[in-house]
Parts: sequence; C-alpha cells; structure tokens
Amino acid sequence: MELSFPIEFVVVGTPVSHQAKRAKSKAEWKDIVRTASLTALPNPHFASVDRLAVTLYYFPADAIAGDIDNIVKLVLDACARHIYVDDAQVERLVVQKFEPERLFAFSNPSERLREAGSMSAPVLYVRISNDPFEDLL
Repeated sequence: MELSFPIEFVVVGTPVSHQAKRAKSKAEWKDIVRTASLTALPNPHFASVDRLAVTLYYFPADAIAGDIDNIVKLVLDACARHIYVDDAQVERLVVQKFEPERLFAFSNPSERLREAGSMSAPVLYVRISNDPFEDLL
C-alpha cells in the first residue's frame, strides 16, 4: 500500500545522540522511533521514493545541554527502508527544541502536534512530507 503524506507521529522519550558511545543505546532509540511510526502507517506499506521534508520538534522536560543537531541522524536512520528508501531523499529538514521555559503557541497545529505539546515531556514530534517546498510558498 502506498503511503499517504504527511505522516506524523510522536516518540516518547529522550532522543539519543548519534555520537553516543553505546551502540545498544543507539539501536534501542532507533527501534523506539520505528515502533512509534507504526501508529501512522498502513500495514503493509511500501517505502516511499518521493523527495521529502522532515520536521522534528523536541519537547524536553528541562533545558538540554547537548546540541539539537545530534538527534537528527538516528531518527532519519530509523525511518530509512521503512518510511522512505534512503535518507538521501530528505531535501529539507527543520529541527527545533521547545524547552519548558520557552513556551510557544502554534497558530494552527495538527492534531498530532497538539498531542505532542500536551504530553508529559520529553517527547519528539516527527512530520514527514513529500513536498520539500510546502513551507516556502
């Protein structure tokens, strides 16, 4: 079955950096992301070959000490060969953190984004679109 975009899902937990020393931690995080994505996908489905845009919004429980860019690689890898064939298809990537003391009111959040923002942190909101220019028009 073909995928219907956009795909949105929420991952509960603290993202693991691609620079983490323990391979087991990285593998476990990728499994958590993949499992969370199943809630948004038909079963069975084909991995997309489309050009893509990925949005990652991280809602940590507290201010984070690490770099926000370190959470990207494992999330993209978790979706490869599952939602899309290869992460080279990702042409646009938006990553942002929303720490508790820096609240933000989204003007028109989707149901899934609203869910992510209302959950107990830490959570990661993931949105994958087959229109890499959607926010640029």
